[in-house]
Amino acid sequence: MNEIKLFCPGTIANVSCGFDVLGLCLDTTGDEMVIRKVATPGVKITKIVGQDLPLATKKNVAGVAVLAMLEKLNNTTDGFEIEIYKNIKPGSGIGSSAASSAGAVYGVNELLGKPFSNHDLIEFAVKGEELASGVPHADNVAPALLGGFTLVRSTAPLDVIKLNTPSQLYATVIHPQIEVKTADARQILKSKVRLKTAITQWGNIGALVSALYTEDYDLLSRSLHDEIVEPIRSILIPAFDKVKEECKNAGALGSGISGSGPSIFALSKGEETAIKVAEAMKAVYDKVGVAYDIHISKINDQGIKIVSSN
Repeated sequence: MNEIKLFCPGTIANVSCGFDVLGLCLDTTGDEMVIRKVATPGVKITKIVGQDLPLATKKNVAGVAVLAMLEKLNNTTDGFEIEIYKNIKPGSGIGSSAASSAGAVYGVNELLGKPFSNHDLIEFAVKGEELASGVPHADNVAPALLGGFTLVRSTAPLDVIKLNTPSQLYATVIHPQIEVKTADARQILKSKVRLKTAITQWGNIGALVSALYTEDYDLLSRSLHDEIVEPIRSILIPAFDKVKEECKNAGALGSGISGSGPSIFALSKGEETAIKVAEAMKAVYDKVGVAYDIHISKINDQGIKIVSSN
């Protein structure tokens, strides 16, 4: 195999109560990448379509992630060219940098004959996330590489668990056409949390994980509540509270900020409800007057997908 084309999915990080530890993988939203082996050693980003991002290898999240991987292998002889076709906008809150980081290491790993497992690749993809946000968080790259829901138990050492995905669960995501940079969204967070607030958050995280395994949609609904991050970050997102209210009225199990925003996600039982939730989101933003994109997606339990190879 000398060339591979990939679908690199978008992701929803945090999933309300799981700041920096929970994430899920989308199925209908993502980038495409073409990666090929070349004679010249090293990594070169040759094309980026859809967004104005740096081509310089050490300034691009995909390049940094692959360099970390090749360094681990002590590989100084193989060469790779990467083309990135961006459909996920940076600063959208649905894992733009993670799609590039995870996709790049996944593709190169395939071309090298799979020296690493998908779980191993998280270590390298995180390097791209660190370049993008200043923090090596894995809650987007983990679901992109493993599929479904993932839990980051620890980052040092890296310990990631793939969780069960309820069969009827759908995500609806509205992306207002404003940018919220992850690094900026982190800066406004408080460094200390009251013990009572933390206890409530722990309870929600534990219950949400249980709900995923038992496929208890009522418990899942009760658990999709964020005591810590959402109250602060929501001020950056137009009509956030109104969107949440209308999502609930439309039958959503719960909703919240996707990653660092400005995208808002809702989870629903069944596609029919997810479509109703999308209409409710649209109605709110049509009145606000802010342009938006809407995505409706079943949870992608596979993660990155190979489109073609030769």
